Amino acid sequence: MKKFQLLPLTFALGLGLASMANAQSLTELYDFARAYDAPYQSAKAQYDANLYKADQAKASLMPTVNLSAGVTNTQLQIDAAAHDSLPASNTTKSYDTQTSGLNATQPLYRPSNYATYQQGVRTADLAQAQLEAAEQDLIVRVSQTYFDLLGAQDTLTFVQAQKVAVAEQLASAKRNFEVGTATITDTRDAQARYDLVIAQEIAADNDLRVKRLALDILVGKTNISPKPLASPVSLPALVPTDMSVWVQQGQDMHPTIKQSRIALEIAQLEIDKSYAGHKPTLDLNAGYNINRNINGTTISSTDSRTTATTIGLAFNLPLFAGMATQNRLRETLSLEEKARADLETTQRTVMQGTRAAYFGVVSGLGQVKALEAAEASSQSALDANKLGYQVGVKVNIDVLNSQSQLYQTKRDLAKARYDVLVGGLKLKQASGLLTANDLQGVNALLVK
Repeated sequence: MKKFQLLPLTFALGLGLASMANAQSLTELYDFARAYDAPYQSAKAQYDANLYKADQAKASLMPTVNLSAGVTNTQLQIDAAAHDSLPASNTTKSYDTQTSGLNATQPLYRPSNYATYQQGVRTADLAQAQLEAAEQDLIVRVSQTYFDLLGAQDTLTFVQAQKVAVAEQLASAKRNFEVGTATITDTRDAQARYDLVIAQEIAADNDLRVKRLALDILVGKTNISPKPLASPVSLPALVPTDMSVWVQQGQDMHPTIKQSRIALEIAQLEIDKSYAGHKPTLDLNAGYNINRNINGTTISSTDSRTTATTIGLAFNLPLFAGMATQNRLRETLSLEEKARADLETTQRTVMQGTRAAYFGVVSGLGQVKALEAAEASSQSALDANKLGYQVGVKVNIDVLNSQSQLYQTKRDLAKARYDVLVGGLKLKQASGLLTANDLQGVNALLVK
């Protein structure tokens, strides 16, 4: 009989091992998401587009070369009236004109073009910062969704375990009532708690389905099975422990602050372009042009060909543009002030976010320690209440309450651990240091 009783347990263990063999780690799912996630792919395409746009700015410093060609047919009719002894006459003439040329211009001094080129360089840096922000956001989203799913699995597991425990307590209460050692109140308390756990199980199962769907959509795979945390769980310590270090790193490295700084530099270069509206320009021009007349021209009846080779300098000094340059300058000065204020706002926001993330990790580590102690205390309380119920000094509701407290503590402890791990990644994101390599440390805590 005992042999057959062990079969379901052996079968369940076999299924668990098979499921674990097919489970995916956090880094594997991040790689899937990096190749599939639409917001990240959009950011990557925008990054490539910004790089091409930055390269376009170089064109303003490079020479321009144009090749031209054309053919013109002219039908000329000359009518002459009679004059003195000359009779009236009518003459018709047709001739073709063929032109071709190669012309080049090299800017020598154009302050506005040079400012545009510098803006292009800053645009490339801006694109890099935007892509960094998108990568960090993807890391956090994958990690949060991963541990949300693990948390939903834990919740369902604990609720089902609680259901088994309450069912056993309900059966015990019924037996004791039948033999007269307990009142009907114990049975009704156990039945009410069992019905409540059934409702909790339905809600937990639905939440698990939703969390699994969210991860499937994020990584582009179905039937994802994330690896759980290895037991015993040893969470990494917070390093460095000084909050000011994290805050300073955020001010130096956060990609959003980088974007705001670059936006300010671009606004300052726009001022330089406005000032350039008062400055002269100097270009080098060169050309090679051929003009061929077939059947003559209006003043000649013979074929001709003209070849012209030119080289020279073109100087231009703006004198008055209807106050457009002055107003453009005032506009760019105001936009620079806006960019400076935006940078200050971003710095303050990042500082606040970094501090909040730091306090979250510190608080989370404290909660984990407190809940670990609470778990041990809750287990001891449950054991004591079970023993007291058996000897008659405790009632059934005491045991049921102890069971609920124990499983609630287990759920809270599992969630607190997940929150600490995700919070550590968010803290690095807030300080601008988060990279895909940081997932390796979290991945090392998972079941192999």
